[in-house]
Parts: sequence; structure tokens; C-alpha cells
Amino acid sequence: MAIIVTFDMEDTAAAQELYDTCIDRLTEGRGFASPADLPVPGLLAHIAGPVGGRWRVTDVWESPESFEAFGKILGPIIADLGYEGLQPDVSPAHRVVLR
Repeated sequence: MAIIVTFDMEDTAAAQELYDTCIDRLTEGRGFASPADLPVPGLLAHIAGPVGGRWRVTDVWESPESFEAFGKILGPIIADLGYEGLQPDVSPAHRVVLR
């Protein structure tokens, strides 16, 4: 079952910097243009950007297990950057349609 994972942060400038730093660390500086650029499989869709004065990252993962594997890599990076309390909202996807 696919899941929707959303991180929503208040401070847009600091949150965007956190996001960019996490992407650099996750991809070892190679950039992020495809789900294949991440160190684990299972990402179906990724969107990040400002929404109403906040910074939002929304992912769709193939399964809770694929996101859990990713979380084992992302979690320590977030904690190392001082945001260990940051928790996503995780919900089941009713339908996922991709191009």
C-alpha cells in the first residue's frame, strides 16, 4: 500500500536550507533529479516548496517499509542538523496516478 509522507516546517528560510542540506547529504552532492538518486528504492513522487509561509515536503512511497528504510538514513541526518524533533505526517494513499 502506497503512503503519503508530508514534512511541514514553519520557518521557510531555515527549512529550505535544511531541505537543501539534507538533499546534498542524501545524494552525496550529486543532486536530486530522479527517485533513483536516493540511496533507497521506493520513492514514487517528491514535491518540495513554500506553501503559505511554510516549507512543505511531500513524498509518495510504495510502502511503509520503503519509507522506513529511507527514514533510517534521513533521521540521523536531520538529528545531526539539530532538527531531531521533526516528524512527518504519514497517511495511506487512496490512489496514486503517475505520468
